[in-house]
Amino acid sequence: MVASGTDDKPLTGLAWLRDLLRRLYHGRTPVAIRFQLAVIVVDLAIIAFFIATPVLAETPSFLWIDYSIAAVVAADMVARLLASKDMLRLLRRPTSWVDIFILATLLFPQALANLGFLRILRLWSLAHSRALLTPLEERGLLKWREPIVAVVNLLTFLFIVTGFVYTFFFIDGAGIEGYVDALYFTVTTITTTGFGDITLPGIAGKLTSIVTMIVGISLFVKLAQAVFRPTKVYFECPIAACDGMNRMRYIARPAGSC
Repeated sequence: MVASGTDDKPLTGLAWLRDLLRRLYHGRTPVAIRFQLAVIVVDLAIIAFFIATPVLAETPSFLWIDYSIAAVVAADMVARLLASKDMLRLLRRPTSWVDIFILATLLFPQALANLGFLRILRLWSLAHSRALLTPLEERGLLKWREPIVAVVNLLTFLFIVTGFVYTFFFIDGAGIEGYVDALYFTVTTITTTGFGDITLPGIAGKLTSIVTMIVGISLFVKLAQAVFRPTKVYFECPIAACDGMNRMRYIARPAGSC
């Protein structure tokens, strides 16, 4: 993969690096596709670590893994900035704010330990990235974008609430058993099953249960709408030059409409 500038003059230095990263992150060559798939696999591995963090936090190797992931996340953020044609626009995106927050929790795991459960927002960030949209678009499966995003939103909320409940209500039940209890409570609350064998104490616990039920039901409704409502046709937004990030802007209209 050779980077070249105008008039076939080879690029050098930072310009060469930015062109190379742009080709890797936004290109559709076989090399670029393999690179993007590798990035997705690494992202999923990081998300799995975030989900397991409450259980792994007391292990001796936790900090080493934590700081290693911080280095990977930081490198990915810098690479995406360099690959973008408009860095300020990229930094203004909510997904960038999420990545910056996650990086802060990784760099200061002790000081921000109580906010560690929010790292799972990385899953939401991945679902709203070009990495998900491009493969669906190329395979003619763009109609499944909304159901996939709805499922990811529901899973993200599920694990965020689980982490919150574990951090603030199951502190004495550290370990895998406490985390499973927190997950069990979250699932039964979101689905409004409410067996009642595990409840959260006090006013804070009742408020947490109420918010969990309301938001959980809303996300289930969103998922049902995405699956059963008429298929939409997506038109690529013609505004601004295409640089991989701008292409994520789509105009949706019901199928059959003009």
